[in-house]
Amino acid sequence: MSRVAKMPIPLPAGVQIEATDGEVTVKGAKATLTVRIPPAVTFDVAPGEAKVSEASIKANAMAAGTARAVVNNAVVGVSTGYEIKLNLVGVGYRAAAQGNKVNLSLGFSHPIEYPVPAGVTVETPNQTEVVVKGADKKMVGQVASDIRRFRPPEPYKGKGVRYATERVVLKEGKKK
Repeated sequence: MSRVAKMPIPLPAGVQIEATDGEVTVKGAKATLTVRIPPAVTFDVAPGEAKVSEASIKANAMAAGTARAVVNNAVVGVSTGYEIKLNLVGVGYRAAAQGNKVNLSLGFSHPIEYPVPAGVTVETPNQTEVVVKGADKKMVGQVASDIRRFRPPEPYKGKGVRYATERVVLKEGKKK
């Protein structure tokens, strides 16, 4: 079994795990997530922790480690949630959250309306910041990536949509 799969998953107060055939349901204060797991992996739930075990000798060690990581992400998501911050850098680049969509003005001739999927919320504390929040780590990352993909940072002036933790290395322009 992999080293990751050997570690137990700590369960915070208020989080419940139910393991059935091929699925693990994680219930918490923020949401309820259902995660599919390979049939070769089983979960043993004890008070305060959950452990991964391989159902068969031929089970792939990668499947057990990956299943443990995915369930751990679900546990963290339903208890504390995930958040990704984006910054809009450029003159006239603006964002506004309206209901279940985000209106982006990124220097194109038309505004961009991005519909936010269910389970994810998008906030705009000011016009140049976008905060993506949710319980599902994969969905939060995908929404942030989709918004960034409209105008990734360019290497000469650094204009575009970037993650708050991202550092853009600027290239030197043409010399005369």
